[in-house]
Amino acid sequence: MAPPLNAPTASADPSGQALRTMIWGIVFVGTFMMISMPTVILLMFGLLPTIVAWVIDRSPQKYTMFCVFGMNFSGLLPFLMDIWFVEHSIDAATKIMSNVFDIMVIYGAAAFGWMLFVSLPPVITTFLTVMSERRVTVLKGNQRTIIEEWGDGVLTVIETLDAGPMNISTRY
Repeated sequence: MAPPLNAPTASADPSGQALRTMIWGIVFVGTFMMISMPTVILLMFGLLPTIVAWVIDRSPQKYTMFCVFGMNFSGLLPFLMDIWFVEHSIDAATKIMSNVFDIMVIYGAAAFGWMLFVSLPPVITTFLTVMSERRVTVLKGNQRTIIEEWGDGVLTVIETLDAGPMNISTRY
């Protein structure tokens, strides 16, 4: 049985917010293209790795996109500065985009952003693990010092807590 043609779907936006956002985006980009076409050309072709990262990153935080964008934009910025302050023409923008070395700088910076995104989480995880193990070692040393000062009576309290429904390691 086919659903009625005018029935709203579960993903439909009743207020039309998505359509309104898309229309304003088109108006903004269209206006920007009329005002500064060389900048639009550089941004569209220069930020392609960022657009790819935005499309393939399924997480709601979009960490891949932000990491790639930061490095990609830093590689693109010197060429944007040339366009803005030296020669603001479509010809200058196409010369930059057709120069292999300029493209290598722009896309190489984006590749460095990808490399940072891939390589830094394991390094940070290892660093945090080492710090946690060091903290456990310090706490065990403090525990030994307390037992030496207060005597073995403290151990019976710990042992009775361990025998309970929740041991000390899960409580703290």
